[in-house]
Amino acid sequence: MNERTLYFAYGSNMAVERLRARVPSAQLLGPAVLAGHALRFHKPGSIDGSGKCDAAHTGDAADRVFGALYSIATAELALLDQFEARGHGYERETVCVMTGEGDTVQAETYIATRIDPRLRPLDWYKEHVLRGARALQLPGAYIATIEAVAADVDADEARRVRELSIYVGATPQA
Repeated sequence: MNERTLYFAYGSNMAVERLRARVPSAQLLGPAVLAGHALRFHKPGSIDGSGKCDAAHTGDAADRVFGALYSIATAELALLDQFEARGHGYERETVCVMTGEGDTVQAETYIATRIDPRLRPLDWYKEHVLRGARALQLPGAYIATIEAVAADVDADEARRVRELSIYVGATPQA
């Protein structure tokens, strides 16, 4: 009864610390790539309204979203759905991703159903995404693209500290 589900994380959940704080069973399998999609920070956050990540479908096979492939307990999918606000701006979909070993596998991910291209992420959210991308050693050009995304400093300093507290004691990211 230990059923597991593959999950492709491309936003803040790429950071192992972030995902494990939400879904304790998460086991990182390694980097993976979703073709025909592009990373955007245009999904309105359900709590703060700021820009959250989306793997926006482009239909162009040259477009790529890099991320993390995880194995999680199937029983925890409902918990992840709550954190991702499924039904309130994100829907869970099954996608085909390519692993670092070159295998194609099916995995669950979240795709935005509501977008606003004017949105910007908050600084702490962008930090989650960058920490995950760096830890996975994603391509330098991809990380540079994320670094170039304009972010707003969260006026709620307590929330910012709370969000980034999961990294206390972790190796700083350059």
